Amino acid sequence: MVKSVATPTDGKRPAHHTETGFKNPHIGPIGKGAFEFVRMKYFGDEPFADQEKEAHLVEVTGPDLDLIASPKQRPVVTWIGHSTFLIQYQGINILTDPVFSDRVSPISFAGPKRLVELPLPIEDLPEIHFIVISHNHYDHLDVGSIEAFASQSDFIVPLKLGEWFKDLGVAADKIHEFDWWDQHSFGDLTLTATPSQHWSARSPFDRNRTLWAAWHVEIGDFSFWFAGDTGYNDIQFKEVGQRFSKIDLGLIPIGAYAPRWFMGPQHVNPEEAVRIHQDIGARMSLGMHWGTFQLTAESIMQPKERLALALAESNIDSQEFRTLAIGQTLEVEIR
Repeated sequence: MVKSVATPTDGKRPAHHTETGFKNPHIGPIGKGAFEFVRMKYFGDEPFADQEKEAHLVEVTGPDLDLIASPKQRPVVTWIGHSTFLIQYQGINILTDPVFSDRVSPISFAGPKRLVELPLPIEDLPEIHFIVISHNHYDHLDVGSIEAFASQSDFIVPLKLGEWFKDLGVAADKIHEFDWWDQHSFGDLTLTATPSQHWSARSPFDRNRTLWAAWHVEIGDFSFWFAGDTGYNDIQFKEVGQRFSKIDLGLIPIGAYAPRWFMGPQHVNPEEAVRIHQDIGARMSLGMHWGTFQLTAESIMQPKERLALALAESNIDSQEFRTLAIGQTLEVEIR
């Protein structure tokens, strides 16, 4: 049973709830949707990089299949691309926002396509015990990928998203819905949904009907925080840092941020990603949400380049907040 701490004891509606769904409590509505994006991209004045022509610049490597098959004493993290990570520790295997399809779109023949080779296909994965979902956008919630794990995994999802999984055939006892700050333990694994600044929709008719969330995950003496998708504010991430005394690893988006007048409220840029890293007090962070699908206007390597500059300006060591090659497997040191 998920322990809910989000509902006020005085019976008032939580600040991020509405009569029909959810909202961001620290900004106004994020009003620009798919139609506005298409108009801005194809009929506006904003230059868009051609990331498909630049994709050869993104480093892709084969994962360490031996280490994935038999992790040692340390946590093992593999970046599969975009926001999909495989995290392994103490016999528990977790996937974040798994997307293994070639496109992130409601239709299979159009929409953003994978720019680089998928480094780790589903058939090469170990048994996946838990899948953590941040929200329902197509680049984070993929039908084919979820169907592949429907019979083996437990799904950790934001509030009101459970019905989508039931409609896909996932058993109800495998779906665990969380409101912000709800917490639940599965043996040595403890998950807490934390706030983020974003929105949700699978169609023009269900905007913000389901919640979005970031996630704090503890496995024994190791903890990580997965941001999902988010814009920046100077309240919510500081609350995360205040609530959790130790975050060994932050998984933080650094891409899909341009142009700022359009993307700013919903996607952080590298400079804001560094602020999140500092706000949550992560010992180490990895940059994600770049180099895999073109969603926005910046060039494909700009997120990594701007991250390096932002770290230097903040006097943060480049190994404290780094990027991986797509497919790279990393052992994480716990202190």
